[in-house]
Amino acid sequence: MKQKFSIVLLRPEIPHNTGAIGRLAVGLGVSLNLVKPLGFALDDRSIARAGLDYWPHLDVKLHDSWEDYLETEKPKRLFFLSTHGKASLYDCHFEDGDALVFGNESSGLPKDFYTRYEKSLFKIPMPGEHARSINLANAVSISAYECYRQLSAR
Repeated sequence: MKQKFSIVLLRPEIPHNTGAIGRLAVGLGVSLNLVKPLGFALDDRSIARAGLDYWPHLDVKLHDSWEDYLETEKPKRLFFLSTHGKASLYDCHFEDGDALVFGNESSGLPKDFYTRYEKSLFKIPMPGEHARSINLANAVSISAYECYRQLSAR
């Protein structure tokens, strides 16, 4: 059963994170949406190294802006993952057509998203006393596999 959700990276900055996320998306059979500006060129060798030979099989879509993404992809529902979320990722109930949205490595989501999408903002629990955040590729992996787990169970 092919999963019907997507991953969205807003203004990603680190090519090897995007490469690893692309490899993950291929493994899950989902698309990866990249919203400009990007902090690297898509032909960057770091992407190829992290994505290995999976990159040519990736369903990657490039969008000029957030508005372009919304208009082009028309996601059913949006789930924003951020350390600023109040509710846990594990409280989400995913459905086909959902999109998992992540901000960039240095500043997260655009500032206005924290109020604009407040009810769709979730966090990955980090019970460690010194935890501030986790790597973007790891956050995407955790979230995408939770979505996959839920959709596969139905």
